Formats: sequence, C-alpha cells, structure tokens
Amino acid sequence: MTSPAPAAEPLLSEGPSPARPGRTPVPRRLGASMPTWGLIAAKHLELRKRRGLMVVVAVMTVAPTVLILGLRLAFHLFDPASYGPAGTPSVFAATANLMAEFGFIVAAVVGAAAATTDLNDGVFRYLVITGRSRLALYLARIPAGLAILVPAVALAFTMLCLVTSYEAVPQPTSVSMNNNISIPSHLGQAQLQTWVVQHPGQAKQAFLPGGPASGPIQPGNIRDFATDYANYTSAEDAQFNPPPNEMFKIGLWLELEVGIGFLVGLGLGSLTGQRTLSTILLIGLEIIVTPILARTAIPYFLDGQRLDVGVAMDQLRPAGFAPAGGGGPGGGLLFGGRGALGIPPMPTWAMISVIVGWIVVWSAVGAWRMMTRDT
Repeated sequence: MTSPAPAAEPLLSEGPSPARPGRTPVPRRLGASMPTWGLIAAKHLELRKRRGLMVVVAVMTVAPTVLILGLRLAFHLFDPASYGPAGTPSVFAATANLMAEFGFIVAAVVGAAAATTDLNDGVFRYLVITGRSRLALYLARIPAGLAILVPAVALAFTMLCLVTSYEAVPQPTSVSMNNNISIPSHLGQAQLQTWVVQHPGQAKQAFLPGGPASGPIQPGNIRDFATDYANYTSAEDAQFNPPPNEMFKIGLWLELEVGIGFLVGLGLGSLTGQRTLSTILLIGLEIIVTPILARTAIPYFLDGQRLDVGVAMDQLRPAGFAPAGGGGPGGGLLFGGRGALGIPPMPTWAMISVIVGWIVVWSAVGAWRMMTRDT
C-alpha cells in the first residue's frame, strides 16, 4: 500500500509567508510613496540623455543671452562711437523679458517630455510592475526636471547681471520726464510733492497732460499724486539699471516663472499623455491668451481674467523689471508679449492664491492621472 503523496504547496499564499531560516523579515519601508535619490537621478539622467531636448533648453535659455550680449560687446569694442555699452537698461529689460517668455515655453516643453517619455517609449508598464509607487514615479520627475531648468536660467541671468553691472553706462542723477524736464532721482512721494511745489512751472510741463500741477499749486492745495508718482517711478525704472537687490528679486521671479511652466507642463502632459498637444496648448497660453487677458479688461469677466497664472505673475513682477518696448501697457518683445498689467490689479491674497492654486492643482491632476492610468 503506497503512502499518500504530500499536498502540493500553493503557488500564491494568501497570507504573509513565514520567514526563512537565517533571514530577518524586512518591514515595509515608511514613505514608500516618496521618490528615492536613485529614482530621481535615473529620471534626471534619462532627460539629459535626450539630446534634442537639451539642445532646445540651451537654445531657448542660454543662447539668446549669449548672442545678444556678445554682439553688443563686440560692436561696442570695435566701434564705440556708434554703439554704446552693452549694459543699458533697455538691453537688460529686453533680454530679461525674452528670458521670461522663452523660459516658460521651454519649461513647459521639458515638463511635457518628463511626463510622457515613459509612455512614448513603452516602458511605463515595466516601471509599474517592478512594484514602485506610481506617486513616487511622478514626484521623481519634479526635482529631475527642475535640476535641468533652474541652473540654465540662473546661468543666463547671471551673465546678464554681470554685463549690466560692469559694462553699464554712467547712471544719471535725474529722471527725464515729458518735455525733457529733469527731476532729481530716487525721490519718495512726499519728496516729489515738495519738488512740485517748489517748481510749479516745470512740474506742469513734466506731467502733461494734466497732472498734479494742472491747477494752482500751494502747499495746502496739492492734489493726489499717486498716478504721477507711478509715472515718475516707471520712468526711473526705464532709465536706470536695476540695483543688485532688484536684480536678485528679478532672478527669483524668473525661476518661479520657469518652475510654474514646468509643473503645469508636467501635469498637463500626464493628463493628456501627449507631449506635442501639451506643448502647443501651453505655448498658446503664454503668447496669445495671457497677453490678451492681461491687457484689456473684459466686461463682466475681470475675475475670470485674474484666474490666469500669467496675469498673477505679471502683477508679481518686480518693479525694476520694466516691460520691453511695445505698444500699449504690458508691451513686450514677442507676439505682443507680457509685462505690466493693463487691468486693475487683484488683491495680494488673491494673486498668491492663483499662483499656488495652479501649482497644487496641476501637480495633483498629473499625479492622479499617473496613479489611475492603465498599463
């Protein structure tokens, strides 16, 4: 009589398997949804190895600054009588505005690429079946992409600041207003009022049409100077190079602009799964939709205009970051461009809420889509 064969062990156990002799059970790692350094480095390497993408980043961030400043320096070196120094306020404003517009676009391109490369290469399912958290896979893309964009923008802006500081024209001691009337620079609003009272004839010409000196000026009969002081400070910003502290603020603003472009591109690319479509939509937002919403107040839609992150960023724009030449308020260098707002500004809390909202919402949407995407 044969003994019964032992029961076969199930291939898949419903409970946890017993620890093998000589091995210590490994507890579940806390924070499994957070990306590891190796995962971030791998995604960063994957983006850097895409030569076409790196060429786009270099051409749209560093190359324009090098080309503009290099030509200006060369022209001034060989023909200083015809070409002024490279570090002029107009060159700084034009180059910085170009950097802002191109920076948002190239950040959107990198963000869309970071979100869709795994899908387009057909490796997303293999990343999922390894057991890695999908949230960790998404979050790893954020520092990996920003590690490419932030240094590139910082390098270009540093070169611009150095040339502006060391190859600048002598800074004037007065601000030129209408009819070539000169007003001392760096005046506060109360100091400007005092100057107007002391120079009524020049003030009438400097602030034409109308202005604080359009009527009799007496120390106790000074009208509201808010608009005219704003014109005075705008003229000062356009005629003077920004001081170092203002350059620092402009640099931080540019990095925030690039960071928002990347995060929105990453979220939209993850949502659509298509790099080209996401890039086209964000380019249209930057060069068509935002300039229209920032320039003209649409009746009964002002609050809707303020929901655009570009409008909020234009309001946050540092005072020394004057818009480049162009027609109308907010005139810029490209396609009508972006710059100073042409609509009533929103409250500070609303501006911050719009900026933070775009960052949080698009990051959440992108992460949700990656976590629910079929493999």
